[in-house]
Amino acid sequence: MHILVTADTVGGVWTYTQELVTGLAARGAQVTLVSFGRLPTAKQSRWLEKLAGVQYFPTEYRLEWMQDAESDLRESARFLQIVIARRRPEVLHLNQFCYGALRCGLPKLVVAHSDVLSWSEAVRGGFPEDAWGRGYAETVAEGLAGASVVVAPTEWMLAQVEHCYGKHRQTRVVCNGRSPERFDARREKEKFAASAGRLWDEGKQAALLTRMGPVPMPVYLAGASALDGPAADARGGEGVHLLGELGEGQMRELLARAAIYVATSRYEPFGLAPLEAALSRCAIVANDIESLREVWGEAALYFRRNDEESLRAVLRLLQRDEGLRREYSERAYGRALERYTAERMVEGYMRIYSALMEHEVAAA
Repeated sequence: MHILVTADTVGGVWTYTQELVTGLAARGAQVTLVSFGRLPTAKQSRWLEKLAGVQYFPTEYRLEWMQDAESDLRESARFLQIVIARRRPEVLHLNQFCYGALRCGLPKLVVAHSDVLSWSEAVRGGFPEDAWGRGYAETVAEGLAGASVVVAPTEWMLAQVEHCYGKHRQTRVVCNGRSPERFDARREKEKFAASAGRLWDEGKQAALLTRMGPVPMPVYLAGASALDGPAADARGGEGVHLLGELGEGQMRELLARAAIYVATSRYEPFGLAPLEAALSRCAIVANDIESLREVWGEAALYFRRNDEESLRAVLRLLQRDEGLRREYSERAYGRALERYTAERMVEGYMRIYSALMEHEVAAA
């Protein structure tokens, strides 16, 4: 089996891609990987050096959600057509909407990781109405219409895509996954909470932590505090410590020590950071939004949606009750192992690839 996978190196899709491509290669699949957005750093691409059967084409073409991306999208589509003709994959696994519109005679799986329209509705209360927003919506709709199957990491995200762009004839949910061995679930926990998110990112809503006032226990927040990167002298709320951006190893260490992880997002199609925390045996405290409820069910404690007072009350409860902390850390860990491993994710995609090939789903 030969799969062409597109990715970007800008956000969490690259982490997802690492798990996916590593799992596919371990199963003997041949993979052609093409990335967009910006060239990866040496650290970002080091994992590819160990894989057999993977050929990688990094590019700097702009992504569909970026401003002034129209010419880049046209050029990147032509580049993909050249790679497809040269490499001759059997299935396209597309992690950007726009390439679903490629006319190539191959089955195309398009993954809806997130979306500007659903983000804007959740965060701003409505769709963007400017010319850029209309152009983006047209690009996404055309890509989805050309897909053989549309995949999302949660039922909630799939419903958002259908709400924004209409129902597709073939849809699937494949939950994201991480490899448990990448995390430390055996470390003795310390009485502090961790979280991750850029302070300026309205969707992640990390600033909710800095608005709480005095917190019941120390909270360590990883992520840039300004648009131009981490600010070492930035101030959090009382008891909230801003760490700036952390590397993979530093984040692993933080989660290994933290007793609690706080998921503050108001828009979260799935949430890799809470999953990484669960695999580190952190108790999960989550904003009460539909997607986080779907992912974590009864394995998390929830605070009232976007309410810092309710968040403080939940943290105070866990600060006082060690037994409850341990109970919810085990609940989160167990649910993560049962549902959200990389192995389970890769198996889900392999089944879809096989079905697409066996039934010769017509490409648009």
